[in-house]
Parts: sequence; structure tokens; C-alpha cells
Amino acid sequence: MSADVLDQIRLNFNPASLWILNITLGLVMFGVALDLRVDDFRRALAAPRGVVLGVVGQWIGLPLVSFALIHLIEPGGSIALGMIMVAACPGGNTSNFLTHYARGDTPTSISLTALSTLGAVVTTPFHVAFWGSRYAPAAELLHDIELDPLRLAFTIALLLVLPLALGMGLTARRPALAARLRTPMRRFSIAAFALFILAALAANIDHFLGYIHLVFALVALHNGLAFALGWLTGHLGRATLATRRTLTIEVGIQNTGLGLILCFDFFAGLGGMAFILAWWGIWHLIVGLALATYWSRRAPA
Repeated sequence: MSADVLDQIRLNFNPASLWILNITLGLVMFGVALDLRVDDFRRALAAPRGVVLGVVGQWIGLPLVSFALIHLIEPGGSIALGMIMVAACPGGNTSNFLTHYARGDTPTSISLTALSTLGAVVTTPFHVAFWGSRYAPAAELLHDIELDPLRLAFTIALLLVLPLALGMGLTARRPALAARLRTPMRRFSIAAFALFILAALAANIDHFLGYIHLVFALVALHNGLAFALGWLTGHLGRATLATRRTLTIEVGIQNTGLGLILCFDFFAGLGGMAFILAWWGIWHLIVGLALATYWSRRAPA
């Protein structure tokens, strides 16, 4: 089957499930914010090299690498939009846990996750519209869908920024309660998205099995480049070994849960796009956990 057929496929995901996924993402971001304090940002900004390198790698490097890969392999429009959406998403909510496990620079990881989440209100609509319009098959789909960047930005603010503000507010006012909620919320976030991604794939298993060979290989390559880009950015920026680990994880772990919501909400469950986002959501956890486990046994110099 041709990958272009995926441009015509719309996946099954009912409105009630989408509402639940929206609420779940809000709870996940609320849980992430329970680890955030104003002092974390002050410490990171006092030695901003890691934060600056992370912003360069995630906001500039990853979209550029993704766009170059798209032009190299020339996929169908929906797959290209999936790759662009992955690159446009903020850092994933599990990156802080994986960085800590990998003996990385946890305060920088937390700061980067928060910064990319806040910035996603602007950067995600910009990257989707800008890069998508520069690849003809993807531009054609964007034209048919008539993407509204302002509505997209409002949705991201509602899903990410509001829960983040509420979580940080609770941490500041009720630190004891926030401390009790941290571990359960972290476990919930990983389990909830794993279940939703598996449910989305199960509901469309026939389509998925028909393209698993293409999606698996493409996501493995794309995600591998993202992890490598994070490490290379830290290396070229002469960051410490702990910070290089942080940058590797931050660039390689993306918030594909947000991407899936936007795919179903704004792109009507576009086949190739949804498959790329869903499989990336599984694959980056497998690679990230394996990498963090390897690093956890080797203290950074």
C-alpha cells in the first residue's frame, strides 16, 4: 500500500474519548507543575548555558532536522505533518523523571520543560503552519483543513499553561499536599497516555498493521536523530556531561499526547499524522528509558 493512502484515512476516535484525553493531559501537566518552583528557574537562569542550548536544540534544531528528513525521504502529506507536529510539540512530561534517573541536570530539565510548555502557545502553531506550508503534499492538506493558528494557540494554552499555573500555585501555597501528590501523578501520567495511545491504535488496528513497517522505521529514524541532536547540541555548546544527558532527553522526548489531541481536534484524525504521533509516544519512552538506565549506572564526571 502507498503511504499516500494514509492522507485519505481518518482514524476512529469518538468525541467522548477526546474530552477524556483533554482532561488527562491537563492533569498530567498539573502533575508536572508540582515539581516546579520559582527557585528552579532562578538556579537555571543563574547558569543559563543548558537552558539556552536546550531552546536552540528543541525550538530551532529539531524542526530543521525534521524538515530536512522530510525532504530526503519525501513521505505523504499526512506523515510529513505528523513529523512536523512531533517537532513542534514541547518537551514530554516524562523527561524530568528520565533526566533524574539518568543522573542528568534535573533543574535544567525542569526549566526546559516548563519553558517549552509555555512557549508552545506560540511555537507549536508557528512551526506547524510554517514548515507544513513549505512541503507541497503537507501544504495541500493544510489548505484543505484551513488551520486556524489563533484557535490552535488558545487550545494549547488551555491544555498546558493553565494546568501548569495551577500546579505551581498549589506547590507554592500547599507544599506538603503537592509533595504527597507528586509520585501518584507521575505514575498516572505515564499509565494514562500509554493506555490512550494503545486504545487509539487498537481502535484502528487494521490500518495500523498495514503501515507498521513504514511507521516503525520512520519513527525510529526520526527519534534517533532527535536524541542525537540533543547530545550534539550539548557537545558543541561545551556543556557538562550531566547537561548533555539532559539535552539529549529533552530533545528526544516530546509531548506527543498534546500532538494527538491537536491531530484529532484540528486535523480530523488524519491517518499518517496520528500513527506517527501515537507510535512516537511509545517509542520515545522505550529508547529514553533504555538510555536513562544505561546512564544511571555511570556517574557523570
